Amino acid sequence: MAPSKFGDDFNVGDIYHTQAITLTETHIVNWAGLTMDFYPLHMDKEYAAKSQFGERLVHGPLIFALAVGLVGTAGFAGDSAIAWLGVNNMKMLGPVRIGDTIRVEVEVKEKRPTKNPAQGVQTWRYTVKNQKDESVMELDYILMFHMRV
Repeated sequence: MAPSKFGDDFNVGDIYHTQAITLTETHIVNWAGLTMDFYPLHMDKEYAAKSQFGERLVHGPLIFALAVGLVGTAGFAGDSAIAWLGVNNMKMLGPVRIGDTIRVEVEVKEKRPTKNPAQGVQTWRYTVKNQKDESVMELDYILMFHMRV
């Protein structure tokens, strides 16, 4: 069955926005349990209180995972993707605290053809922003897309 959208439907410079999610204690506890990442900055209130942040922070990899999920559930890519090829230039730009609300701004950064005209590769720049509109993470997400032939 043909996809409902294609890589051709996206143009360099297009910008998309996701809905937001507020990070809770439950998010970090569940993430730690799933990943075995019990680092005290995330899990130990007393340890974190003595850190430069003064409180526990949300795991950076959880922010990445939530960004991927927020973009996926936003639906603007439809079923146009064939495969995830990787991520480049991922940077944590600021702390995310329990109670912060994040959303993702996505910009189509690059499009390139492949040897197969039915497939193309695109780089989408994800910028994760908090409730104060501060960028807390950015990355280049690389996908292979179905193309019209």
